[in-house]
Amino acid sequence: MLKQSFTYWSFATPKTDPETLLRRAAEIGYDGVELLDEALFPSAKAMGLEIVTHRAHAHIEVGLNRRENHQSIVRETEAALQLAERWKIPNLICFSGNRGGQSDDEGAKITAEGLRRLAPLAESAGVTLLLELLNSKVDHPDYQADRTAWGVSVTEMVGATNVKLLYDIYHMQIMEGDLIRTIGAHHSAFGHLHTAGNPGRRELDGAQEINYPAVFRAVAESGWDGFIGHEFIPTGEVEDSLRGAYHLVLQAERRVQGFLDGSFSSPGFEL
Repeated sequence: MLKQSFTYWSFATPKTDPETLLRRAAEIGYDGVELLDEALFPSAKAMGLEIVTHRAHAHIEVGLNRRENHQSIVRETEAALQLAERWKIPNLICFSGNRGGQSDDEGAKITAEGLRRLAPLAESAGVTLLLELLNSKVDHPDYQADRTAWGVSVTEMVGATNVKLLYDIYHMQIMEGDLIRTIGAHHSAFGHLHTAGNPGRRELDGAQEINYPAVFRAVAESGWDGFIGHEFIPTGEVEDSLRGAYHLVLQAERRVQGFLDGSFSSPGFEL
């Protein structure tokens, strides 16, 4: 069964009671929560939610693509790894940083150097490092890890099984599209998935352009065993948005399983 999580930051409004949000998500069926305030870790664990991701280092713009940043990122990551060991957090998120005039080839080489320093530390803690792919067109101008091919090249240069990509479907739709083909070709390089509707980082509904039922079908068909994390900002009731996203994934998975076991036999059936 596909595991699902949600990012706390995007669903927690000023009016949200944290305990209620976590409890409702667990009741819906969510397996985990991401990017959660450390003070809420005990509550999440008590409700049966895994803390799925946390940041390895603080800054998106100032990242691994500059050698002068590596030492401070190592220190930050060491502290994050201690937290991850204590709370059994399987993934820490890393960032390339902005280009700042740097060539993509040079940035990839230096980012890989930095991740090679971090990989053994993370391996000792049983943690996977996730280099996040973000769009540089709308949300993160000049961010370097803005294409799947660039990210895959970095992971190949690192050559460590615990260094993967965080493939954000929303961000990569903005930058390159071709989501289903990319998932089919490169899912083995991905350690985690994020969702949101485009444009606007809203719900995964018919008001946005991504055909999420078909995307989730491709994920299920790939044999994906990681998490699908929902990272969108609800326009309506938070609980309704959480439930809608959860069941969209569940429906896609059930349809794929139906084709496999013969429950859905029509070759023309589409999600």
